[in-house]
Amino acid sequence: MAFSSLVKALAIFIAINGVCGGAQPSPDVQRRISAAIEAAANATAIDYTAFVNPFIGTDNFGDVCPGASVPFGMVKFTTDMTGYAPAGYVADNTQFVRGLSPLHDSGTGSSLGTYGNFEIMPLICPGGFDTCLPNLSGRERLRKNNTDDASPGYFSLTLNNSIQMEATSTRRAGLERFTFPKGNTPFFTLDLANDLPASFKGGSLVIDPDAGRITIGGFWGSSFGPGLFKYQAFACYDLLNYGAQSLNQFGVWTSDPNGVVARGLGETRLNLSVSLIGGVIESGALFSFAGRPTQVTIRVGVSFISEEQACANAEYEIGAATFKEILTRSKALWNERLSRIEIDVPHTPPNVTELLYSSYILLIFRIYIHQNNATGEAQGDFAGTTSFYFDSLYCRWAFRTFYPLMALHSPEVFAQIVDSYIDGYRKRGWMPECRANNLPGWTQGDSSGDVIVGHFAVNYHNEAEALGIDLEELYAAQVADAEINPPEWNIQGRQSNVYNHYGYIPYDALDTSSTGRTTREGSRTLEYAFEDFAIRQVALLLNKTEDEAKYANRSLNYRNVWDPNVTSDGFHGFMQKRFPNGTFAVVDPIDCSPKDPHGDTRQCSLQSGNTVGFYESSSWEYSWFAPHDTAYLVTLMGGSTTFIKRLNHFFDAGYYLAGNEPSFQTPMGYHYANVPSSSVDAVRKVVFTNFDITPAGLPGNDDQAAMATLLSWHLLGLYPVPGTSELLVLSPMVPKYIVHNPYLNVSTTVTVEGFDMRSVNVTIPRGVAAYVQSVRIDNITQASRCHFDFYDTFHVGAEIVITVTSDRKAANDCSASVPQSISTGGFATLR
Repeated sequence: MAFSSLVKALAIFIAINGVCGGAQPSPDVQRRISAAIEAAANATAIDYTAFVNPFIGTDNFGDVCPGASVPFGMVKFTTDMTGYAPAGYVADNTQFVRGLSPLHDSGTGSSLGTYGNFEIMPLICPGGFDTCLPNLSGRERLRKNNTDDASPGYFSLTLNNSIQMEATSTRRAGLERFTFPKGNTPFFTLDLANDLPASFKGGSLVIDPDAGRITIGGFWGSSFGPGLFKYQAFACYDLLNYGAQSLNQFGVWTSDPNGVVARGLGETRLNLSVSLIGGVIESGALFSFAGRPTQVTIRVGVSFISEEQACANAEYEIGAATFKEILTRSKALWNERLSRIEIDVPHTPPNVTELLYSSYILLIFRIYIHQNNATGEAQGDFAGTTSFYFDSLYCRWAFRTFYPLMALHSPEVFAQIVDSYIDGYRKRGWMPECRANNLPGWTQGDSSGDVIVGHFAVNYHNEAEALGIDLEELYAAQVADAEINPPEWNIQGRQSNVYNHYGYIPYDALDTSSTGRTTREGSRTLEYAFEDFAIRQVALLLNKTEDEAKYANRSLNYRNVWDPNVTSDGFHGFMQKRFPNGTFAVVDPIDCSPKDPHGDTRQCSLQSGNTVGFYESSSWEYSWFAPHDTAYLVTLMGGSTTFIKRLNHFFDAGYYLAGNEPSFQTPMGYHYANVPSSSVDAVRKVVFTNFDITPAGLPGNDDQAAMATLLSWHLLGLYPVPGTSELLVLSPMVPKYIVHNPYLNVSTTVTVEGFDMRSVNVTIPRGVAAYVQSVRIDNITQASRCHFDFYDTFHVGAEIVITVTSDRKAANDCSASVPQSISTGGFATLR
């Protein structure tokens, strides 16, 4: 396809789907990606980083961080903005830049923001040191329009005073580069106290003018957890660029809540506690460089242990390397990861648009930016641990899509994360749930870690020992979650005492042995039941016969919150919360849905006023949630015909919420009613009415790559059943792809026979091939065209051919079998 045709296709797509008028990134970003795609058609070596637009999801509350990072990097260098900016950066060009900082999370729903520690801001101060305004209100500036730029391992932003700020990174360190207009003395303010959620709890800063080094550190509060908790962070700023730069003026500053600034020229220390009367007393360093250089490079190391460790991290990971050298290393790391799912670019039909390339590769990119590998940097209960340590485990609803995708291509990293979960059980008695900022956060589905480690065990039990995982200890961690009630189940574990007694989480129950916010009774029951299924899977794997029967039975507890008497829109039976005496506390099933007449005024999250019984979701939505036993849901809802009508209505009435995890598997519900063509149609609508390649191209916050991996699975034409090795077959939106698993030393190729680009649309045109006619694995036609097993395909390496047809009716059954459900004898054995 000619470059002009690509641009035209993109323009048509944006015209259809819309783009936020306040989007800031430079148009050069998209032009560069388009040119890279065109050039790749004739390339022998593919640079996958050239296809990534990190700004997708930086608007419309996508909360994506486009900062410079390496895969699973602890640092993500980007600018911090005013307003709603949980990830630091937002595309909204009306917001002001506060500074550039190294610590961020990406794709979280924490409205207060996370990290943003150690903001540095370049200044022009014509009157010298005493005229600089280093505090927030004084230093904030707008950007130059259409100048923001980013690619894997690189971030750039230009202020409206023409100062360019750039960054590149390693795992725990990075280089910041600032380019000033000629003829100006470069000044900088380095902030001690401010972070995004304004949670400073005390810290210190030391300037060593002879070494040209500033060390800084302190304590801050959790972004999504109890305010009583605090974490520590440290940074080391090396200012001299190995002798290429020299300091001029330097000192410290403080500013009171009224904006009055006090400066101390030549002062080298700050040692401040939290202000007990309230408000942040701003403070930091202020310094300039001699000789009016137009470009200044600063080396930054960070640590969660000490200033000395932060300096050592920078020395070890960067040393005297140049900005270009670090960026080259970062790109190499990204290409190794991104190429694990390889689009066959040279042989892809020319009408495959930029939408597929740029968004698809970006999805794989986002998988690797979310989890923070803080191994060697643990603190608190985990200080000195010899296990791997991963942070930013925001409420692991991503068990649905993130970890199953990791299982396809990165089992070694998956195992490291599992080790981190098990170590949580070793150190605290329960696996972590919403750990962030090195602190326990609020639970959502409570013990979703059970599903995560269970999925690893089921798919990699043969390799577990070599990967450093003891399956017996993994199982012990699951059982602790299920059986041992923590004193505070707001932050870890489950409210297992009442759940195990009643078979559901009762509404308004007396709980004399533990504390937690008594909300989400319906959704927690459903999540607990599925978590019990994941434990059952590992019990089956380990031949623990009595436990297998016990947890298989408990996995059916989802039925205990099904009220057959509730009616909505003419359909009977919905999940509801329930009193201890067994009666139901009925709420309208549309409450907390996108069609809730109370809209944003209804409390649907962790607020004490959430009386709906479900977390960030409605009964209409959660009533589909039994991924291990959907066949029985078909029965509960009145049989296949009614189930299909009800599922159609769910989408048509606008109850589906793409921006949150409880609905992720719902479009595939048609498979279980033996009408898989409807699943294909539903997924196309989900993709093309909720996702695009603009900054506003996500339907909600990325939730630590949950959205990215959902869309990845949809584009791959597959969908996982978590905690199992079963993969549902849909209809790929790319003609061919190869999944490489370097650990297993295998590759799996998926080819779509009969692929028609016209099918990649919100509605599949009549007469266009898109529906699955047959599935062949290593040239053997499979009995069912609706599902196959990980062990027959991605575990051993395989040639998978999915033949598609335009005959929707002929393809609209699974042939030999629908996907498995535990109540119909499914999941009886493990591979």
